[in-house]
Amino acid sequence: MNRNEIGSPSWKSVMVTRHLPEKLSGLETLCKNLWWCWNESAKNLFKSIDPEAWKACGENPIALLDRVSLKQFKKLSSDVEFLGQLKAVKDEFDEYMGLKAKRTNPSVAYFCMEYGLDTSLKIYSGGLGILAGDYLKETSDMNVNLVAVGLFYRYGYFTQILSAQGAQVSKYDAQDFMKTPAEPVRDKDGNWVTISIAFPGRNISARLWLVNVGRTELYLLDTDYEDNLQEDREVTYHLYGGDWENRLKQELLLGIGGVRALRALGLNPTIYHYNEGHAAFAGLERLRECMQSGKLSFAESMELIRASGLFTTHTPVPAGHDAFSEDLIGKYLGNQLPSIGIDWGTLMSLGKINPDDHDEKFSMSVLAANMSQNVNGVSMLHGKVSRDIFANMYPGYLPEELYISYVTNGVHYPTWAARDWKKIHARVFGPEFASHHYDKSCFEGIYAIPDKEVWDTRKALKGELINAIKDRFSDPQACAHYTPSQIVTIKERLRDDVLTIGFARRFATYKRATLLFSDLDRLAEIVNNPTRPVQFIFAGKAHPADGAGQDLIKQIIEISKQDRFLGRIVFVPGYDITLAKRLVQGVDVWLNNPTRPLEASGTSGEKAAMNGVMHFSVLDGWWVEGYKP
Repeated sequence: MNRNEIGSPSWKSVMVTRHLPEKLSGLETLCKNLWWCWNESAKNLFKSIDPEAWKACGENPIALLDRVSLKQFKKLSSDVEFLGQLKAVKDEFDEYMGLKAKRTNPSVAYFCMEYGLDTSLKIYSGGLGILAGDYLKETSDMNVNLVAVGLFYRYGYFTQILSAQGAQVSKYDAQDFMKTPAEPVRDKDGNWVTISIAFPGRNISARLWLVNVGRTELYLLDTDYEDNLQEDREVTYHLYGGDWENRLKQELLLGIGGVRALRALGLNPTIYHYNEGHAAFAGLERLRECMQSGKLSFAESMELIRASGLFTTHTPVPAGHDAFSEDLIGKYLGNQLPSIGIDWGTLMSLGKINPDDHDEKFSMSVLAANMSQNVNGVSMLHGKVSRDIFANMYPGYLPEELYISYVTNGVHYPTWAARDWKKIHARVFGPEFASHHYDKSCFEGIYAIPDKEVWDTRKALKGELINAIKDRFSDPQACAHYTPSQIVTIKERLRDDVLTIGFARRFATYKRATLLFSDLDRLAEIVNNPTRPVQFIFAGKAHPADGAGQDLIKQIIEISKQDRFLGRIVFVPGYDITLAKRLVQGVDVWLNNPTRPLEASGTSGEKAAMNGVMHFSVLDGWWVEGYKP
């Protein structure tokens, strides 16, 4: 050893893992696959280990097992009833996973910036992520041969805190990756699999993590480690964080890096699905592969790429599509054009409607559309809106002649249906319903459910919601937007025998959360009716950069503090998947006020409807098709 090295610290990264008794080894397998989060038996199994700890750790089984003592593990190892329950759940899981080998459909690669799968994995912000998460769960249940690609954010999206004045405060907490279901991807020699992409004057590398979503594999790219410069480590810090340059870096990593990740894993899918324009650079990387092969011309390469590309757009207004200046695109892609095999003009023609207009920005949605055979909106009405938005790309064609269709967004039944409803549905619809809930014929027994059973179930779920809200209001720090005396009054006035109307979603101006407050005097009479009172429950986040959306939250809170509305209009902070489930399962009426046609699809009403909740909405998004007068 060099004398200068004596006494100098030598730092190395280590990963500490738990070791469970052999009889409990099945718990390790179950907690590392998100199948547990939509399987009631699996959730009950983890909860039975320690109900209080289960609640305290946010219903995260990995965090739960880290908290359990060796003494408690030994006790569970000799608990015959628990071991029997564990065996039953593990057998069910093994049978479910065993069908993966029977896949026969074409392989699909699915790219998205965010995935809302469970609160234990904070890589989502709103509707796009929740939809993508449900999509992966459904592909797992339907045994579709799909692999997904995304980014692993160190800080994810923000946790919502409200000030005493009702102002939204964005709190970012670093995720402990070891308490998530993600695991490092290793090669045959045990080395962490990494990929790299070119940035100006340097390469940035990303390591791969695997999240098992039932039978579906989700690979996440992470740049926050010592091989990268600090500014490059920050690329995967925040979902939708930073400036437009950082957004471009993230989208280059998702698209180009995502394709390279698939190749590093030995995967060459048949179909590439770009869920929003964020992923469009995947098409550019595929073009580079085709051109570098030396076997195909540019036209032939584009024909191959388009034939196997699908683009889903979720945005109903032109301004909502990501677009970057020529200078920024040139900074990151200019030097890469020779390796792709195209010139600057060709690149601009792929991302612009008028490539000669230097003031027009390079549109990710235009790039995605040019790289795809089919483009779809996310509802019938949004399909029409999308044809109008993209019409300028196809001069000489009428909007109805374009290859832009629609596939209306759906939701994952096992995730969003309440436990009580699942039991009723299994009994009335038959044993096949759990795996065929997308089949219309399965619903034919709906009218066989007695009215009293429907009402009793609704009452029980509303009671659980009210209790959960009161429980949240027991933490003064989480509810600083109300004074202690106001919280006491709210908890006294919130009742489970009062008509309860819910409104919870991202707070954007077009969703018109405050439309209800155009006549406060009339509203006060309605909510305080002595024989038929009404209570409104609001929840949701506004983007940190959306000042107008944050003002809506503040306005609702200010109104809810008035004596005549206290306990009748309530804003519940900390909106997340857990609270969303409670609300769509527990309210009586689900309220939706978007400015038509700006709600591309919306799915919260679908979740409410499957829980026996009445949907009250403007005819926009999915409701245009769902409403039957």
